[in-house]
Amino acid sequence: MRIILGIGGGIAAYKAAMLLRLFSEQGHDVVAMPTRSSLNFVGAATWEALSGNPVRTSVFEDVDSVNHVRQAEMAELIVVAPATADLMSKVVTGRADDLLTATILTATCPIVFAPAMHTQMWNNPATRRNVAQLRRDGFTVIEPAVGRLTGRDSGAGRLPEPAEIHRQALAVLTSQGTENPDLTGRRIVVTAGGTREALDPVRYLGNRSSGRQGIAIAQAAADLGASVDLIVAHLEVEAPEPTERLRVHRVSSALELESSVHASVLGEDSADAVVMTAAVADFRPKSMATTKIKKDPDADDAPSIELVRNPDILKGLVDSRRRGEHSAFLVGFAAETGSPEHSVAELGEAKFRSKGSDMLVVNEVGSELVFGRDETAATILVATNDGIASESVSGPKAVLARRLMTRVASHLNIGS
Repeated sequence: MRIILGIGGGIAAYKAAMLLRLFSEQGHDVVAMPTRSSLNFVGAATWEALSGNPVRTSVFEDVDSVNHVRQAEMAELIVVAPATADLMSKVVTGRADDLLTATILTATCPIVFAPAMHTQMWNNPATRRNVAQLRRDGFTVIEPAVGRLTGRDSGAGRLPEPAEIHRQALAVLTSQGTENPDLTGRRIVVTAGGTREALDPVRYLGNRSSGRQGIAIAQAAADLGASVDLIVAHLEVEAPEPTERLRVHRVSSALELESSVHASVLGEDSADAVVMTAAVADFRPKSMATTKIKKDPDADDAPSIELVRNPDILKGLVDSRRRGEHSAFLVGFAAETGSPEHSVAELGEAKFRSKGSDMLVVNEVGSELVFGRDETAATILVATNDGIASESVSGPKAVLARRLMTRVASHLNIGS
């Protein structure tokens, strides 16, 4: 695939070199197209060495080929990172005073902007108007990350990490021509990872959940415009960078998860939907030892640990909704292994009926299935007037995440 990587004139231009490498390592043909001011941060030699293609900044280079038209016709995707406030304002007004802006004005392929600037610039009314107009015009504008900026400042406006820009840019391509509902103005709560129930200060009861699926769902919801609260227990992968749309809250045990979910759902800002992806331990020790449990060198037996049930957080949300305490659309996840008596599908449908949620996603799991892997196979169960409808989804977890949030958005928009 032919990708144009536009580089705006900001200090975050150095991160674009890593983004270029991510695209190139996947076999894409990348043309780096820096603005002239960006060359003050990263020189043309770097872009040529990483891409293997010549670098041009002006329409007055390669005039005989009408380069901006040729590049626009060949491009299947344009990604601008960093996209400065000045560069976005030029695109909004249709200015074409260099090769990059002239190519953007000519292109018909998907175009993605990854803004990077100081917080005050990002929050300036002029910038917000320009971003809104770009989105109305059909461009994709990724939300900037929140974190360390130039110097000692910190806040919104940080360029997302290259891997995140890479993910969102390719997601734009895969969603072309498909159902793409809008979650703008919606608030979604997502839980992810596996809880840990302490036995003593160093040991715990846990599970094999990696958190990949919950993170993918939170990112899919944010990509569709939702404001997302991602509540994470133990993860085997890195949590996503916070953005203005995506906030990350960390917990450890099932009780902590329950408290955080209730605060997010039952607080002043009511949630439109809750997706309970986290693998919550069914049991916890009745009491935690205050010191490390020792083994008796003179005995062969092991200590007995009394367990008690953890609360069913999803069922608790169903009950509180019945009491009128919230109106969130509720989605549960069920990890099933099947049994000699019942199939995974049978167990999933039985759990769906007992939970009372609006949707249930059923995964078959095991040491070689789903946990920790990028691929998944699941069945989405939905309550209907005629009973239970099902849809099977298989492939990367990002595909399931996108499909699930598409269905959630459709239900929210029908009910609004």
